[in-house]
Amino acid sequence: MLRNGRSCALVSGGVESAALLARALSKGGAVYPVYIRAGHAWERAELCWLRRLRRALRSPRLKPLSILDLPVRDCYRRAAWSLSGERVPSARAPDKAVYLPGRNVLLLAKVSVFCAERGIRRIALGSLGSNPFPDGRAPFFRLMARAASAGLGVPLTIEAPFGKRRKRDILARWPDLPWGLTFSCISPRGLRHCGRCNKCAERKAAFRQARVADPTRYTN
Repeated sequence: MLRNGRSCALVSGGVESAALLARALSKGGAVYPVYIRAGHAWERAELCWLRRLRRALRSPRLKPLSILDLPVRDCYRRAAWSLSGERVPSARAPDKAVYLPGRNVLLLAKVSVFCAERGIRRIALGSLGSNPFPDGRAPFFRLMARAASAGLGVPLTIEAPFGKRRKRDILARWPDLPWGLTFSCISPRGLRHCGRCNKCAERKAAFRQARVADPTRYTN
């Protein structure tokens, strides 16, 4: 992201989102956080924590959170668990069990239109190097930026600055961020992490590996 330019941060409220916002703010310029609501079972809790996180960052350059709607109920079959909250992949499930088909395809298409309409040319998201899915890799982001730029008639760049890092690296790099205000669970109990799902297991492991105290209150 160019210094003093405007940028958009595609956020969800997790560890990567907190670090993404902190990194964007450190570069200078206004930062526009965007959350895309698709109808997943965890979104109410995720949005609640994301709003708290944004307030805690306390920067005049961090713009109000924009929430865009992009429902996926009419197209998801294999990932129906993400909508119903039933049969959610457990801590023992492999990462492929939490695959949300075309998630970044959908999110980046929507946010690209949002940015083009507002004269924002840079989009950042917190995809990690450990992301095993086809739309979570650098070649896809380059192609998506080219397609969005061509389709919208404006130059757009898509940046995944953590594309060579893991969650533990993010925690170790920014140990003083308010990690207790981040949310990573796919089977929440109210506003709390369940402590038993695939994502909670990933979160616990990352804090342990980074040797950073985990402030999360898990139900189990």
